[in-house]
Amino acid sequence: MSTKPFRPDVDAPEYKGKYVPYDIIKEGTIAIIVVGLLVVLLATLFGSPDERAITVKAWSNADPIDFATTALGELNGSTVTAKYGAPYNTAAPGQNLGPLRLAQFAGVTIPVNTVRDFVINPLSSLPYDKPLSAALTEWKSASASQQKSWVSNYTAGASKMTWSNGQINVPATNAGPVPELINKLTSMARSGALDQALVTGGGFYTTNYTKPLLFVADGTYLANLAQKQHLLGSQWGMMNETGSYPGQAWLWLYTFWYQVPPFNSSSNADVQVSALMGLLSILLLLLPFIPGLRSIPRKVKVYRLIWREHYSA
Repeated sequence: MSTKPFRPDVDAPEYKGKYVPYDIIKEGTIAIIVVGLLVVLLATLFGSPDERAITVKAWSNADPIDFATTALGELNGSTVTAKYGAPYNTAAPGQNLGPLRLAQFAGVTIPVNTVRDFVINPLSSLPYDKPLSAALTEWKSASASQQKSWVSNYTAGASKMTWSNGQINVPATNAGPVPELINKLTSMARSGALDQALVTGGGFYTTNYTKPLLFVADGTYLANLAQKQHLLGSQWGMMNETGSYPGQAWLWLYTFWYQVPPFNSSSNADVQVSALMGLLSILLLLLPFIPGLRSIPRKVKVYRLIWREHYSA
């Protein structure tokens, strides 16, 4: 009867050394107690900060000019959401991986029309207000070209926007109902009503925060807070928590790629990094089957350092 030849990079050699008793129950219990005490102690001393969620209300009260500027951007189509493409709209081709247009292939799965969803529909949900009602009627009855002309005229003076006496003031002419819409939307946001309208506008259930999150992200207020808290992608933000606290350190390999060329300057960085990490994950899974690579642990003998007591016996 023949035996299979020994393959040094695959087969484990027969152990012929001494055996030492090992109480795994005792060792496991000690490890759990020690780790548990450390977790409680470190959590007490260095507990994760509990920052309040950034809402549209908080944003518009802290920086009404930024909110009104962003609301105007939703009207004129200049915000990130308005120009994003799939899965929100068809304004851009979206991210691709070489010739593969992945975003277009997935299509618009979460339709967002920034004019309708962020401005007109929320304002239409308010109780009857004669000036607002007249402004909404004027807007809805106008042609698309007329609406664009009003928004363009208002945008032309937006660089001189001011906030006084609870009003947004812009030196603009021939802007139609746009000044009234922006002012009432700002007041709605500062009262907290816009937060609720953006959540409930999609149906009965109020657990989908996609629209308020997109609206807030379109402004500069959230980005400025993120920069102060070291949460931007260029600051290894995925690995941080607010207040420079360490966060998900195990994500270092993923966020590392965003810091180096060509990913740090690519508009397709998200899909490129995802593809690269997918490839690296596959290589890790296939490591036991790749000749040469699978022999590295046996050749470097790090295991002898870890189990030095065993090999010294």
